[in-house]
Amino acid sequence: MKVVLSTLNAKYIHSSLALRYLASFCRAQGHTVAVREYTVNNGLLEILSDLYTCQASVIGLACYIWNIEATLQLVALIKKVQPKAIVVLGGPEVSYQPEDILKEHAAVDYIVLGEGEQSLAVLLTMLADRQTMTNIPGVAYRNQGELVMSQPQQVARLDDIPFPYSHEDMEALKDKILYYESSRGCPFACQYCLSSATAGVRFLSLERVMDDLQFFIEHDVKQVKFVDRTFNACKEHYFPIVKFLAEQTCRTNFHFEIAADIWDQEVVDFLRQVPPGRFQFEIGIQSTNEQTLTASKRHNNWPKIVNYVSQVRDYGNIHLHLDLIVGLPYETGTLFAKSFNDVYRLQPDMLQIGFLKLLKGSGIRKSSASHDYVFMETAPYEVLANKYMDYATIRHLKILEEVFEQVYNSGRFQYSLPWLIALTGGDAFAFYSKLAGYWEQHGYQLIAHSTKNLYKYMADFGTAFYSQIRHEYHELLKFDALMSEHGAVRPEFLPWNQVNQAANDKWAGNKTAFWRDSNRVRRYLPNFTFTTWREIKKTYHIEVFNADIPAYLHGASGLDKREVAVLFFYQNTKPSFQVINYDDFWN
Repeated sequence: MKVVLSTLNAKYIHSSLALRYLASFCRAQGHTVAVREYTVNNGLLEILSDLYTCQASVIGLACYIWNIEATLQLVALIKKVQPKAIVVLGGPEVSYQPEDILKEHAAVDYIVLGEGEQSLAVLLTMLADRQTMTNIPGVAYRNQGELVMSQPQQVARLDDIPFPYSHEDMEALKDKILYYESSRGCPFACQYCLSSATAGVRFLSLERVMDDLQFFIEHDVKQVKFVDRTFNACKEHYFPIVKFLAEQTCRTNFHFEIAADIWDQEVVDFLRQVPPGRFQFEIGIQSTNEQTLTASKRHNNWPKIVNYVSQVRDYGNIHLHLDLIVGLPYETGTLFAKSFNDVYRLQPDMLQIGFLKLLKGSGIRKSSASHDYVFMETAPYEVLANKYMDYATIRHLKILEEVFEQVYNSGRFQYSLPWLIALTGGDAFAFYSKLAGYWEQHGYQLIAHSTKNLYKYMADFGTAFYSQIRHEYHELLKFDALMSEHGAVRPEFLPWNQVNQAANDKWAGNKTAFWRDSNRVRRYLPNFTFTTWREIKKTYHIEVFNADIPAYLHGASGLDKREVAVLFFYQNTKPSFQVINYDDFWN
């Protein structure tokens, strides 16, 4: 009996850990299982055609909020061209209220509930042996027209699930993010999360985890994302893993979802010595409003979060990604603005503004009536309004979120944004709200943007609201472009020393004299050896600014107007800069 397990991923760079776990477990039980992955951008007929070539007896599809509608359409098509194929669905989108799916979609034969490894293996065995179906644990189905339900099953010992990746997989997955879990379950009961539906946390053995991670390192994987709901739930489990990974010689980046307030100082001190780029932490703050957190059954120790996150941020070796959720109970627009400013002051590398999704099976969906929730009836079930925020407020925050992604999370304007926010009185939310209003006024939320256009929009915004400091702002934007785009993007409207290839550079003679004097250059680049002008142009750039931006960035109270020559260095992953002393440049 040939079995194909498939899903529609949200993006090409994603891969499905769930399919591989199911496949590895069922293969260990003697079943022949193939895995086929697509994306929601593939056409349904294209997917149907490819699945048809497999001629599988059983087709299993993993269902999530991003693919459920397309998957159900695909199921109906499969039955049209392969009427004898048995269709099995699984995943969070069908594990809750499976009776609705079975009633409304005749093409669906079975639904595996919750963790599917054991349940799917039993189901496949019964199908292969042509056994009579009777109360299969963790499976919902029809029996002579009657719906048969059962409780989801959990794998008691996670080490019993074989490692989901093989050497053969690595070539096909070389350009994709790989996912891994070292635990299942969560110690918290946040009402907006499906992890609250199950109690307790189960862990893979440390020996197993170390072996698994060594596999990724040996295959030079670019990024591994741990899907543990709270990776640092148990110090005896996570700290040895963190130490092990910090000691490796590799390029692999490891992403973890963690709760910062359950770190301790020993862990935070250790993180200082982690190689740059090795770790990436996603920290769910969600809100800083106590009433909101209480209603969501979440506890944040905010002073601890501020203390530990600030320390790790200052190390500069770990990417910090903090999350907020719009639409939680009791959080008005004003209170969300406070949450935003509280988190923004921590200056994470990325601040993600998410919008509440009332997921099937979540506590917040069950209590939605008490908060007057209005939300999408189909996936992704996103909030539209509630008792505390009307649709107009949420709509504005949607535009703000898009603007924020473009200007803050992109990292493009990290030098000019603090300056503009200071001019707005230090209220970051007020600044981004004003920018969102400008964005909407010009219809920018409806179109795609090139990098150059983003610089133009920001320059025009500055002219509209801060016209008296237009000169200084353009100098800062020029600095942003040289630091965030590796010098590759030069918006023409900015005051470059050399506007284009045909134009004269006022400081060309000074720059040439600097590069020809190796002794002078080595004061800034100790290992410098002149090779070719092409190599210099590729690796370095000298720009003369009409405002002393470096002094401002190093703590000067204002942005003084004076000529400053700055050397930019692009050989490393992260660009750097140095001020060239007056005598080394103008003399």
